[in-house]
Amino acid sequence: MPHAAPAPPDLPTDAAHLRALVLAMMAERDEAVGARDALAAAHAQLQAAHDLLAERAARLEHLLRTLRRLHYGAKSERLPEAQLQLGLEDTEAAIAKVEAEQERDDPALRRERAAKRRANRGKLPAHLPRIEVELAPQDTACPCCRAAMVVIGEDSSERLDVIPAQFRVLVTRRPKLACRSCTGMVVQQAAPSRLIEGGIPTEATVAHVLVARYADHLPLYRQAQIWTRQGVSIDRSTLASWVGTAAAELAPVVARLKQIVLGSARIFADETHVPVLDPGRGRTKKGYFWAIARDDRPWSGKDPPAVVYTYAPGRAHAHGVALLGGFRGILQVDGYGAYRKLVDPAGKAGPSALAFCWSHVRRGFTDVTKGGNAPIATEALQRIAALYRIESEIRGGTAAERLAHRRARSAPLVADLHAWFHAQHARLFMRGTTAEAIGYALRHWDGLVRLLNDGRIELDTNCVERSMRPVALSRKNALFAGSDDGAENWAIVASLVETCKLNAVDPQRYLADTLTRLVNGWRQSRIDELMPWVTATEKTA
Repeated sequence: MPHAAPAPPDLPTDAAHLRALVLAMMAERDEAVGARDALAAAHAQLQAAHDLLAERAARLEHLLRTLRRLHYGAKSERLPEAQLQLGLEDTEAAIAKVEAEQERDDPALRRERAAKRRANRGKLPAHLPRIEVELAPQDTACPCCRAAMVVIGEDSSERLDVIPAQFRVLVTRRPKLACRSCTGMVVQQAAPSRLIEGGIPTEATVAHVLVARYADHLPLYRQAQIWTRQGVSIDRSTLASWVGTAAAELAPVVARLKQIVLGSARIFADETHVPVLDPGRGRTKKGYFWAIARDDRPWSGKDPPAVVYTYAPGRAHAHGVALLGGFRGILQVDGYGAYRKLVDPAGKAGPSALAFCWSHVRRGFTDVTKGGNAPIATEALQRIAALYRIESEIRGGTAAERLAHRRARSAPLVADLHAWFHAQHARLFMRGTTAEAIGYALRHWDGLVRLLNDGRIELDTNCVERSMRPVALSRKNALFAGSDDGAENWAIVASLVETCKLNAVDPQRYLADTLTRLVNGWRQSRIDELMPWVTATEKTA
């Protein structure tokens, strides 16, 4: 037999009791709906967290495979742990640079990632001193009725700031003002822009990391170790993210700096190799930093000195064309053959002429004398030294004064040296090291003597070679760049750091000021005011 339907509950007949019962049921329903919505929101948050974790897991899995291959693979493919750490930091900085560029073009994405940073950044250590900055509206009168407004609350945020040898926490408070007479009228000072939206570092903190990495050649994992000793635990990957974001912000400044240098009448150029991690092979490949430099101080020129690095995956002629194809003046370089292919005597499609380096000529004879008794090489060095003595005496004079001295004093020495080189070369064994050194000088003679017709040309390329030394030192400490993008970040920051040094500007103060200006909407039309030498002028004004 079918089950009988349950009897309906006894309902009160009194209207007041019925009303109370209905209200109770509605309250239960609302509570159930609220619980359902909260559960749905929690599920959405869990799904977002799951997606983020999946993305990070994929990255970590890839890095783990790389680590295992480098640790357990063939001996030729193994890398020490420190080298792997350096590769990871450059890779992560490159990822952060791409993400910063994406955020710049997508405000919604920027807000989403800023929210994630706020949710995951944790709290700064309580023992750090707090420096509070209050951003209050300048006008405390109600915009509607002009009555005095009162503080009803504030927003407060903390970011990690740093000064040399001391960490501190910069607390920014933004009081909210409300009008007692006008409903809903609340005024609050807008929050300042940040380089790392939703993150904890100030622009000065990021500048500190950049200077330590690219001026003091301290890898990020070592910086993280130093910070931990101060009680501030920031992992290396976070520092790498800051570096990549800063490089993306500074890239337009360096692009303009390159334009300015290439617009000069005479520049130096050089290239040096930088090992770059090649993940596909588990080893490093050879990339190159191409440097262009300007330094007119030896002839009292007015243009400030500068150096710009450009990363290229090779040393071929095509990379030289990409960098110097738009330059129209005199290019002073070493004897690398790719530079000769760039010259256009008409000055319409490349440098108008090459000036070569006497230091490279001298170096060939110096190598010969290291092997023992070498009278011809010794005499060659003595003759070249006479030219350097003249240059040291005229350094700092005007281009016209230098040219006059060279024509009167250096030209006869150069003519005698040319004839002497030919005479010695004719009697030497053609494959000997001394003959090779003389042959090098004779092959480059046209560019070596160009300084006798232009007082702006230097005797050597030591200017740009000095700018390559920090690259070599960083290469020695960091061993290699983690990727092509990581090498590009290196080139961007190093360009500004080394140009600061040439202009006696503190790179920490310059980078902090420049990053602050950029994130606060510095206009592209005023980008020339962000050049390091402008900071030097402001400092002395």
